[in-house]
Order: sequence, then C-alpha cells, then structure tokens
Amino acid sequence: MRIIRGLGGVWAYVRKAPGTYVWLGILFVTTVALHHMSPEFEEHFLRRRSTNILELSRNPVRVLVASAMWIGSGHWVPYAFLYTVFHAPAERWLGTARWLAVCVLAHVLASLISEGVLLEAIRRGVVPYTAVNTLDIGVSYALAGVMAVLVYRIAAPWRYAYLLAVLAVFGLPLVTGPTFTDVGHAVAGLIGLACHPLVRGRGKAWNPKETLAGHRG
Repeated sequence: MRIIRGLGGVWAYVRKAPGTYVWLGILFVTTVALHHMSPEFEEHFLRRRSTNILELSRNPVRVLVASAMWIGSGHWVPYAFLYTVFHAPAERWLGTARWLAVCVLAHVLASLISEGVLLEAIRRGVVPYTAVNTLDIGVSYALAGVMAVLVYRIAAPWRYAYLLAVLAVFGLPLVTGPTFTDVGHAVAGLIGLACHPLVRGRGKAWNPKETLAGHRG
C-alpha cells in the first residue's frame, strides 16, 4: 500500500507540471535516437538543428524550436533531475503558460544575443570564421532562466542566498575565460530575473524555515 500511495504521489506531482514532463519525455526519445546514430552522422544531424550563426541566418524559427528538443551531451538522467528540481516547481508555481513564457524568452533571447556576441568576435578576427557553424544545441538557456526566476519563489532572507548562488553559477565563468555559451547562460539568468512581472499574484513565497518546522511538528 505504501508503494501504491508513493506512486500516486509521484503521479500527482507530475500531473501538476505537464509541460515539464512532456518536454522531458521528448528529450528522452531524442536522446535514445542520438545513441543509435554514428558519431559522424550525429554531429552533422545536430549542427543542422543548432542555433549557430549559419543555421540562424537560414531558418531561425526552425532551429530555435529544434535546438530545444535535443541534448548535445546525450545524457538524459542529469536533466531529468534538473527538470524535477527546477522546471517542475516553477511550472507548478507559475502555471504552464507563464512558465513556458520564461522558458521561451530565456532560450530565444539568450541564443540570439550569444550568437550576436560570437558574430562580433568573428568580425573582429578574435575567433575564426568557421565559428559560424559552431554547435550550439540544448536546453540549458531555458533552464538558466527558470533557475533565476525561482529567486522570487523563495522568501527573504533565504532568497538572497539563492540569488547569490545563481549569480555565482552564471557570473563566475564570465570572469574566468568566457565562451559564447557562458554569455548565453548569463543572459538567460538575467532574463529570468527580469520576468518578475510574471510572478505577481502567484501566492505567498516559500519559506524553508516554515517547511522544516512543519516536518518537525
């Protein structure tokens, strides 16, 4: 009976974050597909779905959508954990529409801005022209945006500790030799923080102290 109740609790949790787990299901299917490709074909296949400068100049809408459906590393389990820890709570809190708005804004704007930074570096001769076809695929920009917007889910003073952690995760790489993807993650984090208008009216902020007190009681 405990197992049945536990499974029922898991299903109830998943059901309240449908977008998160449908997306995660798509990523599972596409990850399995990648494992059945040869390394040479996989690289060519992902580049066609990459938000690099070349593909964005050809069909920006197609690659912006397609790039969010694949995991470049081919490792699905870590993302299942991250989606459950960050995406699912954000969707349950904001509602599917607002959560999706944060994801789309972070993914699209961070992709465009980071590739714009790369294009400027190419024009200045800092990086070679071949960088227009750099592989840039995955879901990390949307994840960064959601991680940042969750700052508003946490009550003070815990909020400020979480904010510092987010700023450190996405800000420190900019100091220690940044890549264009580091720029993209930082931009996505700032976009998440800028989504404060979307969190208005979404209920009382979560207080970890109250949760711990409830468990002890």
